[in-house]
Amino acid sequence: MLKKLINTTILIVGVLCGFSVHAYGLPDFTGLVEKQGPAVVNISTTQIVRNAQGFPNFPEGDPIFDFFRRFAPPMPRAQESQSLGSGFIISADGYIMTNAHVVDHANKITVRLTDKREFAARVIGVDKRTDVALLKIEADNLPKVLLGDPEKLKVGEWVVAIGSPFGFDSSVTAGIVSAKGRSLPQDNFVPFIQTDVAINPGNSGGPLFNMNGEVVGINSQIYTRSGGSMGLSFAIPIDVATQVTEQLRTSGMVTRGRIGVTIQEMTRELAESFGLSQPNGALISSIEKGGPADKAGIEASDVILKFNGKVVTNSSDLPRMVAATRPDSKVAVELWRKSALKQLTVVIARMPEEGKLAQAAKGLVDEAGKMIARLGIAVSELTREQLLELQSGLLVEDVKGSAARAAGLQRGDVLLAIGNIPLRSLNQLEGVLKQVPQGRNVALLVRRGDSASYVAIKLDEK
Repeated sequence: MLKKLINTTILIVGVLCGFSVHAYGLPDFTGLVEKQGPAVVNISTTQIVRNAQGFPNFPEGDPIFDFFRRFAPPMPRAQESQSLGSGFIISADGYIMTNAHVVDHANKITVRLTDKREFAARVIGVDKRTDVALLKIEADNLPKVLLGDPEKLKVGEWVVAIGSPFGFDSSVTAGIVSAKGRSLPQDNFVPFIQTDVAINPGNSGGPLFNMNGEVVGINSQIYTRSGGSMGLSFAIPIDVATQVTEQLRTSGMVTRGRIGVTIQEMTRELAESFGLSQPNGALISSIEKGGPADKAGIEASDVILKFNGKVVTNSSDLPRMVAATRPDSKVAVELWRKSALKQLTVVIARMPEEGKLAQAAKGLVDEAGKMIARLGIAVSELTREQLLELQSGLLVEDVKGSAARAAGLQRGDVLLAIGNIPLRSLNQLEGVLKQVPQGRNVALLVRRGDSASYVAIKLDEK
């Protein structure tokens, strides 16, 4: 009797929440799949791989190349490479969303529907920064998906993926939302939805549904050590994808804003060193000379707390906010500088398609350096030639202290600043350190190779 009462309660709760539930408490996906499945498509691509030598791509001096040249017939100069992916129809007249990497460099794209009809597809536009592509097939009265709101997704909520893993059409897998707003390396413009849904090669570009049958994401990446699913998959939120495809449909390209800064995550140690009570905001580690931020008066060591009225909680929030802003717009920026709030206005520039500005620290010297006990490192002043390029800085000659090693300092690093004070001499560094209380964290701006970032080091006793 009690078991029956529990099952009845579960069913009532499921109905009130907008989805059906089995008698034993598990969700029922059959209705969702029957209704939305026909709008999910299989995408097969053919790419022509050209081999100018007519032999496998080994260097001409390689013995293997010589073997093929002597004893094997030449390979065809052009070969076909095929791959599979997934996609979903977003309009009855044949517009289809998928991943950019599914159709990248494809010479021929074929879309197959669940009713076995096949169509040649053309690429309307591709955006590699978000891994979103928009395709078009010539057809009418096609089934289409419903688009949902990823902001309403909750961690722990059930989600469903439909796609063609390993070429098995219309495969359905399910799981829960594991996290939201995930940042992945080199994917600064996408706050990924993390799930434990089984996603495998061929699922890429397919839809991620909520239990209302609405698409909330495009399945894009997996974390794996085996090549298959390990319960860590990532989807592009559909609102991000829609913003991209709307621009692709109207202009064939995506326009983004930029302000010309390099940022890093704010840790508790860095927040303490800059006098912030919470480790929020985006810490500016370098400024592009002559860029929008530089013209607006933003400086390295500033912490951007608000952009265009929106709170910057994590550093990863800022690139998305800036990218989504129309170029030539004037935007208010609230930042933290020298333990005080400051308001500035920056004019947004257009993000170029490729290329980044970089400087390199060259000609490091081999000197013993002077030991700075409170930092646990030996440093020396830069040569005149180095100062012409870097303007300021001290060279790390040796790392002795445990705190400095834990912070990742290495011989050859260049200390550009302590907090927001550029470093130009050993005496200056020692003078600044004398004013810092025992056991306090200090932020050092460290340059290594082409990049610079802040590290926090707790000072030893005087």
